Amino acid sequence: MITGELKNKVDKIWEVFWTGGITNPLEVIEQFTYLLFIRQLDDVETTKEHEAGFLGLEYQGIFPPDCQEYRWSRFKNLGDAQEIYNIVLNGVFPFIKSLHQDGDSAYSKYMGDAIFKVPTPAMLTKLIDGIDALDLGDSDSKGDLYEYLLSKVATAGTNGQFRTPRHIIKMMVELVRPNPTDRICDPAMGSAGFLVEAQTYLREHEEKLFFDAELNRHFHREMFTGFDMDRTMLRIGAMNMLLHGVDNPVIEYRDSLSEQNTDFEKYTLVLANPPFKGSLDYEGVSADLLKVTRTKKTELLFLALFLRILKSGGRAAVIVPDGVLFGSSKAHKQIRKELVDNHRLEAVISMPSGVFKPYAGVSTAILVFTKTGAGGTEKVWFYDMKADGLSLDDKRQPVQENDIPDIIRRYHNQEEESERKRTEQSFFVDLAEIQENDYDLSINKYKEIEYEAVHYDPPLVILDRIEKLEEEIQKGMAELRKMLSEEQE
Repeated sequence: MITGELKNKVDKIWEVFWTGGITNPLEVIEQFTYLLFIRQLDDVETTKEHEAGFLGLEYQGIFPPDCQEYRWSRFKNLGDAQEIYNIVLNGVFPFIKSLHQDGDSAYSKYMGDAIFKVPTPAMLTKLIDGIDALDLGDSDSKGDLYEYLLSKVATAGTNGQFRTPRHIIKMMVELVRPNPTDRICDPAMGSAGFLVEAQTYLREHEEKLFFDAELNRHFHREMFTGFDMDRTMLRIGAMNMLLHGVDNPVIEYRDSLSEQNTDFEKYTLVLANPPFKGSLDYEGVSADLLKVTRTKKTELLFLALFLRILKSGGRAAVIVPDGVLFGSSKAHKQIRKELVDNHRLEAVISMPSGVFKPYAGVSTAILVFTKTGAGGTEKVWFYDMKADGLSLDDKRQPVQENDIPDIIRRYHNQEEESERKRTEQSFFVDLAEIQENDYDLSINKYKEIEYEAVHYDPPLVILDRIEKLEEEIQKGMAELRKMLSEEQE
């Protein structure tokens, strides 16, 4: 989570944008991101120069010899506000737009129409000073910063676009454990949080892939795919991936649910938190998806999409609103039946409603499943998450209670779960029982509550106790009356 100090610094930078006339939250984020990107390009360059110097290697950097003045560490110290403004506007910004000009990269695609909108030299120097003071030591800090910036979008949540908390994304990635040959897709990617976390996991757990030329090429060019319908988010997502060291992910403007999306059995892993509240016209939805579940609800259509775009044997960890688990409409039952009968549903992790605060108080769950096309669900693992390490109110302050480590440990050691009772936080439910219950996947349908018997004293004993208390009260009243009478005399 973003610290109070960093949050205050970001708020002050936001205020500079606001008072300077840039009041559209997405425009603020976009301009903020450009300046962050310019600073971090220089940070990355400096680190690589030091590493090359230490190893005695020659280093060809991002900034050619004739572009050294475009580095953050150079122009920020020029002193003259107008000179800084001219260099950023006419030099630095065109330079970052020209990076990766192979025409095909996600970065070049979405930076092509980027516009630098900071209006005055005085405002730019204030922003440079503010951003220079931000402590962005690791990728988690950058991720938390992006998440906090996105939380400030006034419209967040109105179209079901709830920002997925970083620690929930990390948990989902650790549940499915990406491998070096995966092709990973998020069809509603936003700022690319799932893709960034997946690459972080691979760097930490599969670092050998970078010593294999083919796997290394796959990592940088084919492994990560993201779609969105907001060009600002596509730009932010492309910059986010580039800053995290992925050279050329497949990031495209696409309505994932429309006929425009022709992907079929293309990916081995889907990680997503698709829009919840959307309702579409049938005409705007791919006919393939309507065959699986005829509905206008985006959360159901996205589940059908995941099944279509996954290869056989492909895995998915996705967030759905609770209504998907128990909804009684024909479409709700269709998609649950499809998951349970025709594929392998492995886990339903129920999350508390506070997870998405302060944006929304919606109750959600994580579904983990494998596409088989031939069934395979024998039993489903349920977990009742009660705490995620943060308070479940709007403040979301760190707390000690956290079920996430337990969820990850138990999910990957399911042989130990078979004897768990329905009164515990996690347990298995057999396929036959789920089918008998109309494919209801809500944990409350199967969880048993253990009531402890409370023993009370017999009524006569309680009456004796009350009488004794009454006597003590009367005695005390008499003493108090006597004291007051003596004072009056």
